[in-house]
Amino acid sequence: MNSAQIVTTDDILLKLCHSVSHVLSSTSASHVTHAGMVQTINRTRLKPDLGCFSIFDGGFSGLVVINFSAESAIEIYRRYMLNMGMPETELAFTHTSDDVSNVMGELMNQILGDFIGKISKELQTSISQSQPKMLTINKELTISIDANLDNPVARRVSFKTESNHIFYLEFAMDDTQFIASAEFEMDEEFDPDSLLEEHGNTWLSIKKM
Repeated sequence: MNSAQIVTTDDILLKLCHSVSHVLSSTSASHVTHAGMVQTINRTRLKPDLGCFSIFDGGFSGLVVINFSAESAIEIYRRYMLNMGMPETELAFTHTSDDVSNVMGELMNQILGDFIGKISKELQTSISQSQPKMLTINKELTISIDANLDNPVARRVSFKTESNHIFYLEFAMDDTQFIASAEFEMDEEFDPDSLLEEHGNTWLSIKKM
């Protein structure tokens, strides 16, 4: 970072979008992408067919909602389970199944874990999250969630699965900025697996000497 760098709420939203795409793509062995356009909305809502939300607090407060269509939820669930080695005959076929809700809740937890880990390090702050909650909505029903934000901004981003099924991320947080000081330098990123391999190779070289 340099002294002029400012991280805004939309920068934080972009980090969240990357975490959603990265986690769902890697766990389902498929290609999940987000749109390049971000929509400004008045408030976040849970909508059909499968809604998931979590509230976070700490360095900044906010709310994450993901509204899956039945088709997108089933596709991600089945790809995830097959990637985990589960036989296809044992998988659910409807988004109302408890198994689907449990898996999607676990994936939401992984998404937020990835997002919070990265953003906490970058912004040098501490953030905690609530346990993600899932709600199957079979009717045209919208539910607003009050996260007690002082000066909220809300955004909506569409995502697409590999089979072109659409789902939506809705995000609200306090309107804030993080400004990098001139003295601050970001810790260098490292890959634990590469580090272990490097040290392992060094140890083998020493033993051969």
